[in-house]
Amino acid sequence: MSSETQVPSTLAVVGAGQMGSGIAQVAAASGLKVTLIDSFPGALDKGLARINESLAKLAKKGTLKEPPEAIFARIAGSPVIENAHGVDFAIEAVNENEELKKEIFRKLDAQVKPGGVIASNTSSIPITRLAAATKRPELVIGMHFMNPVPLMQLVEVIRAIQTSDAAYAQTNALAEKMGKTTVVAKDMPGFIVNRILIPMLNEACFALQEGLGTVEDIDTAMKLGTNQPMGPLTLADFIGLDTVLAIAEVLHKGLGEAKYRPSPLLRQYVDAGWMGRKSGRGFYKY
Repeated sequence: MSSETQVPSTLAVVGAGQMGSGIAQVAAASGLKVTLIDSFPGALDKGLARINESLAKLAKKGTLKEPPEAIFARIAGSPVIENAHGVDFAIEAVNENEELKKEIFRKLDAQVKPGGVIASNTSSIPITRLAAATKRPELVIGMHFMNPVPLMQLVEVIRAIQTSDAAYAQTNALAEKMGKTTVVAKDMPGFIVNRILIPMLNEACFALQEGLGTVEDIDTAMKLGTNQPMGPLTLADFIGLDTVLAIAEVLHKGLGEAKYRPSPLLRQYVDAGWMGRKSGRGFYKY
């Protein structure tokens, strides 16, 4: 990191869901002033409550450097993007919907300070296309956090074809301030983690569909046979089966190879509304 690189001190996070609220929490815990933005009714209150609950748990474990109230005080909630005006850096963390993301990027382009970076937490959508939707394409980058954000160490940094060295340096500086380890991924479908992870989860769905084993047997085999902390079907439920399907579709469309074709069983579960943990039912009942 160049000594001239300014570490952002104010951050806007658009999207108060599980990922966005996690990013806001970690940023605030690292000393940044954060504006958490979500216009969907009830989403902002839910996101702020999630942060409060998470901070309380971490405080009980003794892992916070200051009282949770002091961290929470650095987060301001807003239903409008206009309240991101003048921030140093912005991170979009909404659903995997390209048109929605482009719309948010265009709005952030008018609010983030000149020279400020706009990042996407997308797990699969090309950063190059998001960058092209703005008037500052050289200052657009991918910053893909892992779930749950407060506990997971990794951030994938994805440079669009337009991304400048200065934008990359700012992003790396922010991730470092937030206590994260970064890896740099090429702007290709799925980046690094999901390019490898999603085909594994999809293959577990095919294995279940073909009767290779029960849900429990497939998960136990992969946990104990490959030393993974949770089985692939449990992990798919945790991520959200709709999200897994969306990323599988991006991989299939973007890379054009049959090996990335989403499992029909996965598609059927999503059609049934069985999204995993968040809906109370996926491969398991919750």
